[in-house]
Order: sequence, then C-alpha cells, then structure tokens
Amino acid sequence: MNGLPARATVREVGLRDGLQSIATVLPTERKREWLRDAVAAGQREIEVGSFVPARLLPQLADTAELLAYAKTLPGLSASVLVPNLRGAESALEGDADLMILPLSASHAHSLANLRKTPDEVVAELGRIRAARDASGRRTLIEGGVGTAFGCTLQGAVAPAEVLRLLQALLDAGADRVSLADTVGYADPLSVSRLFEQALKIAGDRFCCGHFHDTRGLALANVLAAAQLGVSRFDASLAGIGGCPHAPGASGNAATEDLGFMLAAMGIDTGLDMDALLALRAKVAGWLAGEQTNGALWRAGLPKTFPRAAAH
Repeated sequence: MNGLPARATVREVGLRDGLQSIATVLPTERKREWLRDAVAAGQREIEVGSFVPARLLPQLADTAELLAYAKTLPGLSASVLVPNLRGAESALEGDADLMILPLSASHAHSLANLRKTPDEVVAELGRIRAARDASGRRTLIEGGVGTAFGCTLQGAVAPAEVLRLLQALLDAGADRVSLADTVGYADPLSVSRLFEQALKIAGDRFCCGHFHDTRGLALANVLAAAQLGVSRFDASLAGIGGCPHAPGASGNAATEDLGFMLAAMGIDTGLDMDALLALRAKVAGWLAGEQTNGALWRAGLPKTFPRAAAH
C-alpha cells in the first residue's frame, strides 16, 4: 500500500450520471441547492450535466443553466459530459472547466450509446480539440474510455483494445484520459493489471477511475487503483446512477462511502463527512421512490472519526 496518494479528489457525478438513469426529473432549484451544499461540504469537482438533446434525457435539459450557476460558486471546477462536437460547442459557450467525451471500448455499446464506432469517437475528439483551440477557451478535454472491463451487450472487451483507444484519444488531442467500469464487471486484480498499463501509456495525463457498484466491488476497485497512485475517482451521492444503454449497470460508487473509506485510510479528501451525509439525506428525500445505495448512511460515522473542517 506504499503507493497510496496523500490526497485524493472525489468527483461528484450524481447530477449527471446519477440523474440520467432515474425517472424523477429534479427541479433546477433543487440542483442548485445540491451544488451549494456539495461545495459547502468540501466538494471541488462536480459534473453538473450533459449536453444531450432534452428529448433524449429530460432529466438533464437544464445543463446550460446549471453550468452557468456552477461557475458562480468559488473554488468549484464544473465539468460536463459531451457526446459530440455540438455538445462540446455548448460546453465551450458555457465556459465549462472540463468536458468529458465518453468512448466505449465495447463496439456494441458505442453504437448503442453514441451511434458511432469507437474510432469514430476518437475522430470526434480531434474535431473537439480543434474547436477548443480555436475558441481560446481553457476548457480541458478528458477522453473517458468506458466499458473498459466488459459490457452487457458485447461481453468481453480485450485489454489491448482498451489501451489502444486510450492512446488514440491522447494522440487525437485529449488533455487527459480516464477509465470506467460502466457495468461493474471489474475486480481488484483486473483493475490493477489494466490501470498499471494505462498509467504507463498516459503517465500524469491519466486522471480518474470510474467504478460502478453493480456487484459490490466499487470500493475494492478504487483501492486497487489508489495503490497505483491514482488520486481522482468519480462517485455519486447515495450511489445513484447507471447507463441507459447498458442493461444491468446499476449504481455508481457512493460518494459518502468512498469519502469515508479514503479518509479512514488517512487520505486527505477535504470532505466534511457530516455535511455530506446531511446532503445525502436531503437528496434521497428529493428522490423518494427511486433506488438509492450505500452503507454509511445506515451505520453513521464512528465516534472516533475526525471531524476536520472541509477545505
């Protein structure tokens, strides 16, 4: 465990990855409150939405408005998911701090999710990079390789293909890259093996691990990546989320559970866990009737857990 980072960032994706897969359409004012409370709890990187047509994902129709609000919150890095050049242009117009282009290593999932082959998505990233550079914006571009450990539509995905696409995204102009276990197929050993190779390719341009808790292994997989020095992880408050085009892909790593695990191991996250649990209860109330996940909210924080102020 000598490779564990001293600090780690938990990037909140509940407002995008979480809300996109549930029926409830959360009012914009509730989302603003979520953002305010998350920043007050010490969260500094939040994915606020996705620039996709409202007819496809009405849950995220207010992404532009929410991005504009997020930009007013001091110290917050606001990211958005963009499925194509048009979405990237909206992200640039809104001056997002980061835009994430998802690429599925699974050919079947790529066609279902973006109607493009993986290599067509790589080409799209090249066009997005050109648009970003021409705009003069400083918005970072992250190429996220999803279904990196397998897919419910295709089945197995070869690690060599994942690594090829990771390199292709970097060559096309991605500022940084990440890996996602979209359907929760990964285990700690497979994470160690794939992330080790990914880090050799991307070095300090490898930025994030995204794990789903479909089979209860999200936190174990985070630990496997952290032992290699990875220090940024996606998570969703109350473990909500999934993927509409990947049957069986239920539940992200729960933000509060992940924050607790990292802090308990002595890794500084800057999170105020009491405030985060209070926000979790609020969001779960807003989403009454929807499935929520996680364990910490039931057990509570140990009496010995340090109550350090968020920063």
